[in-house]
Amino acid sequence: MPGRRATVRKKPNKKTRTGAVIPKEERRQQILKAARDVFVKRGYHQTTIDDIVAAAGVARGTYYLYFEDKRAVLADLIDRFAAQITMAIQRITTDEVERSVGMQVRENIRAVIGVCLKERSMTKILFTDATGVDSDFHRKLSTFYDSVVQLLTESLKDGQALGIVGEGEPRVLAYLTVGALKELLYQAVGMGLTEETTEVLTQQLFVFLSEGYLRVKPDQAPQRRRRSR
Repeated sequence: MPGRRATVRKKPNKKTRTGAVIPKEERRQQILKAARDVFVKRGYHQTTIDDIVAAAGVARGTYYLYFEDKRAVLADLIDRFAAQITMAIQRITTDEVERSVGMQVRENIRAVIGVCLKERSMTKILFTDATGVDSDFHRKLSTFYDSVVQLLTESLKDGQALGIVGEGEPRVLAYLTVGALKELLYQAVGMGLTEETTEVLTQQLFVFLSEGYLRVKPDQAPQRRRRSR
């Protein structure tokens, strides 16, 4: 009718039961956490989107605002986990006065094992369910592992030039190292080991490497440079 103003309905904000608006990133994290827990409990292939939304306490439509399908939520979980591992690794230098190369190597081993044992659910998913999703996802995982191997290969080349890594093809040594670490973490998570065992596992892996190609000791005191007279 003439003179009547058209009313525009606003889309309601997503709220909690108490009426508070949930930020988008918080809602995304809520779905990711629920998916992670369900994947661990039921397995990726047995899990449905209905299982995830039920665990997250959201509507199915809300899920699709953030993720295209079940594979997308797994990819996001893997990406975030890989970023955690990458951020935990520090570049090793040979000119630090307070920390020897051996100490730095040991700290990196401890950091990676610590992240994986802290995020046991993601470690389990990475080594069990993630490898059998589909060919595209397999390539995604292969790219991740290849990048890790490449970084380690370059580090081993530098180490050989400095005399702290023994002779051998660096890429082969990198594959052996990554393979040993993957199997160690897979077994550790399977046995239910927690963060409290990080130091023990770090020591064992360091001994394994130092008796192989590493030419450093964990408690070797760094040599201070002599001042020129």
